[in-house]
Amino acid sequence: MNDFTTDILQTLVAKGDLNELFRSHLEKALNTLLRTELTAFLEYDEYDRMGFNSGNSRNGTYHRTIKTEYGELRLEIPRDRNGEFKQQTLPAYKRTNDTLESTIIHLFEKGVTMSEIADLIEKMYGHHYTPQTVSNMTKVLTEEVKAFKARSLNKQYAAVFLDATYIPLKRQTVSKEAIYIAIGIREDGTKEVLSYAIAPTESTHVWNELLQDIYSRGVQDILLFITDGLKGMKDTIHQIYPKAKYQHCCVHISRNIAHKVRVKDRKEVCDDFKAVYQAGSKEEANTLLWSMIEKWQKTYPKVTQSLRENQDLLTFYEFPPGIRRSIYSTNLIESFNKQIKKYSRRKEQFQNEESLERFLVSIFDTYNQKFLTRSHRGFQQVADTLASMFTE
Repeated sequence: MNDFTTDILQTLVAKGDLNELFRSHLEKALNTLLRTELTAFLEYDEYDRMGFNSGNSRNGTYHRTIKTEYGELRLEIPRDRNGEFKQQTLPAYKRTNDTLESTIIHLFEKGVTMSEIADLIEKMYGHHYTPQTVSNMTKVLTEEVKAFKARSLNKQYAAVFLDATYIPLKRQTVSKEAIYIAIGIREDGTKEVLSYAIAPTESTHVWNELLQDIYSRGVQDILLFITDGLKGMKDTIHQIYPKAKYQHCCVHISRNIAHKVRVKDRKEVCDDFKAVYQAGSKEEANTLLWSMIEKWQKTYPKVTQSLRENQDLLTFYEFPPGIRRSIYSTNLIESFNKQIKKYSRRKEQFQNEESLERFLVSIFDTYNQKFLTRSHRGFQQVADTLASMFTE
């Protein structure tokens, strides 16, 4: 007879609460499993001093709760110093095993409005929920927002993409506000949303705060930033990461060129520029660039002057050929932003900043979990090269 069986018998004899007994044993078992997971990840026991020199170590815990049919469990999720440990015992941020509440939260994450969810749940399950009741259920995501903002990040990222998109938000009146987003790719090609911010307009001041945030959460080294070329952005980045290289998105440059030339010349000019950023080497790209400048400088002197003076046009050529197509533009983060806007259109507007944050973090978390073990195109093959660039 094991200890659990003995506890059951004693509880029955004492006419105690079996649910509480099951709850406490389940809580203990899950916390033990979480600690065991971290031990296996670090490859040394908790009090093994030989493991302190392994380059990584335990870094305390943070608390989460999860609702079960036996009651609420209080779990201690362990952390590692390098922020690399990803526990597999629990689904990310899951708080309940209740199918109905899970369905409601899932619908909310996808951008379905409160009224639509209430109507749908009544048809599916026969339960009547007011929009306010449904809203209260989704507030369990508020803790996920706090956890997302406070989580530790990796020390190094090969590339970080910065971009802003606009979503309607109500602050007495409704207006579109800028959602600042940073996505990082590690040298092995795995990627994640690092941080975000919400503000009425896009400015380098807010970008500076966002970069300070990721720095404070452990990001020390970044090889390359890719942005759309917002004025002052390069200086803002170098205030926090002075050693990082900077790439002005070539696709944005091409769009700007298209707006500054006549329609009849647009395709030819843009094709000439496309040949520059798709060249096989930096030397070839420079040759094609100066050839383009010479060809068009009399017709479009301002366009060619901006190309001649842009020092951040061909930075991506300093990186391995296998990943250049991924880092010469902000396409990676722009495609993600399109998905966010697609879901947000179903809601028409967000009633407050808190509801917008819950919506965003649910999407960010799904993205991070999806790409936690997937290597972005070309990165896995050059991981060693990128790792060595951090020490140069």
